[in-house]
Amino acid sequence: MAKAKFETPELSEYTEVPKIEEGVMAHLSPFVAAPAHQEPLGFPGEKVENWQEVAIEKMGDLLSRYRSFQVYMDACVKCGSCTDKCHYFLSTRDPKNMPVGRQDLLRRVYRRYFTFAGKYFPKLVGAVDLTDEVLDEWYSYFHQCSQCRRCSVFCPYGIDTAEISMAAREIMAQIGVGQKYCNEIIAKVFTVGNNLGLPGPALADTLEGLEEDVYDDTEVAVKYPLDKKGVDILLVTPSADFFAEPHVDGLIGYGKVFHEAGVSWTLSTTASEAANFGMFIGSYENMRRISLRVREAALELGVKRIVFGECGHAWRVAYSFLNTLAGPFDFLDPDYPVPQHICEFTWDEIQKGTLELNKSENDDMTLTFHDSCNVARASRMGDKPGGQFEIPRNVIKAVCNNYYDMEWDTIHERTYCCGGGGGLLTDDLMEIRVKGALPRMNALRNVMDEKGVTHMAAICAICKSQFTKVLPYYGMDMYQIVSVHQLVSNAIVLNRKTPPEEAPGYGEDDD
Repeated sequence: MAKAKFETPELSEYTEVPKIEEGVMAHLSPFVAAPAHQEPLGFPGEKVENWQEVAIEKMGDLLSRYRSFQVYMDACVKCGSCTDKCHYFLSTRDPKNMPVGRQDLLRRVYRRYFTFAGKYFPKLVGAVDLTDEVLDEWYSYFHQCSQCRRCSVFCPYGIDTAEISMAAREIMAQIGVGQKYCNEIIAKVFTVGNNLGLPGPALADTLEGLEEDVYDDTEVAVKYPLDKKGVDILLVTPSADFFAEPHVDGLIGYGKVFHEAGVSWTLSTTASEAANFGMFIGSYENMRRISLRVREAALELGVKRIVFGECGHAWRVAYSFLNTLAGPFDFLDPDYPVPQHICEFTWDEIQKGTLELNKSENDDMTLTFHDSCNVARASRMGDKPGGQFEIPRNVIKAVCNNYYDMEWDTIHERTYCCGGGGGLLTDDLMEIRVKGALPRMNALRNVMDEKGVTHMAAICAICKSQFTKVLPYYGMDMYQIVSVHQLVSNAIVLNRKTPPEEAPGYGEDDD
């Protein structure tokens, strides 16, 4: 690993509230999107000449459409409840990374143009004109927010900083100052179908390779079908699952579970991406365009159910927005939720006794679990509140003998972000990613020291990618992060044997 150009914070037993250091992170901002990344999303290719006018008009549009945004602009009383809740402030000391400090970058402009006092007595209420300097602060600090919503759990007024960050990013994209990482990815989804730009033939080759690998390992022909019509389940999963560790090990586990459950299923080239970066940039229009691909695939393939793979923000969009953005899904089987998480599916099968599991296959690991933010604070699983916490843990405990939770105030709805969510999973933001991971790294190191934990499981593609990159900065091993269904894959016993003619490549060498 190349030596970082910044100082990695030191781990400690407790994550202390730091002394303020004004402007220490003002230097950091992501690459700006090029016209090719902006225009497919419906945004100007470059910064427009009358950008102040366009930005204020866009802010007014958001205020008129989203009552919550108006409330968040007006409701804050600077009580301080959120100040020490943000992993980025705790690790950088910059007061503009306090949730209230970041909100005020937008709020003071709102006051200047949308309140009586701000228009006529701006200094009295802290209102400021929208200038180039203010825009630079927006671009820097609103891309140092992972939209994790931890601060919202503690806010007595329910102010959601994630919604404010989303609004700021949409305003900036609307004037031609979008973020390269997010907008380039969304453009790839529109042109190719997934975040990584993998074309259909590449997906097919990858899945065929997985079938061969699983058969070589188990002598069971587990299928990983693509674009198969008339099956029970459409699986929509993050494109990271198609190639990268530990993601691909989770995909292998999904296939084994479906195989043993005796259900037919398929992936789709049309909906070969579960992730929806439209949420990160606050654009419901682009969220809808991406979500409609799932509907299109479900109709085209004639499936009965939709199951989402391990991805945190993909599940938030699916759970919270899919039915309203791309519904109704009244053509699917009404006996099943729309959508369903793969952990829900697997836990249902475990409860029914469909799956035989050998927990000792994971005895080389002692596990803990990282609650991913968008799952923990913006979704649910199962038929009761808190299912998003219980069901993944139930699955892990069903396939592992050794499990321990991290400290109570770092899990469940209080979970700390991985540090790379919300569109920050890009190398040009590595400094904030590494520093933002500090509170989770402290909690992980504590449970490693106290309970002998060796590995941490997660059900989010971004979390897994982030931890793989930042664990070495803190003296840990990148392979300590694992997929939940990687553990399932290790433990599952494949009792549904297959005839030889179903083996990958059968008959290819015949004359």
